[in-house]
Amino acid sequence: MSIIIAPQNLPPTKLGDVIKHLEPRPASAALADIILGGQDGLVNTLGVILGVAAASSDPRIIIAGGLAATFAESISMGAVAYTSTLAEHDHYRSELERERREIRDMPQAEEQEVRGVFSAWGFEGDLLERSVAQVIKSEEAWVDVMMRNELKLAPIEDSNALRAAIVVGFSAIVGSFIPLVPFLFLQQQLGIATVTSLTVSALALFGVGAYKARITVGRPMKSGLQMAVIGIVSALAGYAIGALFGAPSGG
Repeated sequence: MSIIIAPQNLPPTKLGDVIKHLEPRPASAALADIILGGQDGLVNTLGVILGVAAASSDPRIIIAGGLAATFAESISMGAVAYTSTLAEHDHYRSELERERREIRDMPQAEEQEVRGVFSAWGFEGDLLERSVAQVIKSEEAWVDVMMRNELKLAPIEDSNALRAAIVVGFSAIVGSFIPLVPFLFLQQQLGIATVTSLTVSALALFGVGAYKARITVGRPMKSGLQMAVIGIVSALAGYAIGALFGAPSGG
């Protein structure tokens, strides 16, 4: 994290604003939710489709298996996103109450921890003491500094759980239909449908990985190849299981 040193002539009444500006803020989780839902939906549904296609030549069974995997996966992923976000919210509230108790029960030790945080930023001398004094005037500011900089926790709103569930669940549906669509249009040509499904899925995974690297940190080509290879290899495990237990031809 880059460090911004506050100007030495800053009035004490503004130190709280500078401290809040310096606190680490969590990045938006929207992209992570989309990638999580889309990648999981695509890979899991592709694995199911390939497995069923290897075990049966009936396109209705393949499509039924794909659709079942699509909606079961989307509901499951959305529910997991919802409950995990609520769990993070509950964990934050628990740590918040614990931090409040520590500030009230052992203020000297907690004040020293604030001083340690600012010292690590490069604050020293009069600026350091004024910064600490400004923060501990308000219990809310004091707790906020400790939560963000000692525990590395940021507040999570209850509404975020519903947002995460919707984004992850919808992304899972979209991702699941990518490998399924070729089988919907090529029901009488299962071999071509299988190859097309694998190809389209690999390209989609590569595109998502490359896009993620472009807007965050990383090399698009490397990130795209990693996501495509990992996803396709995982899905091929489903094909291997289906081939192992597949029905004999004409059976």
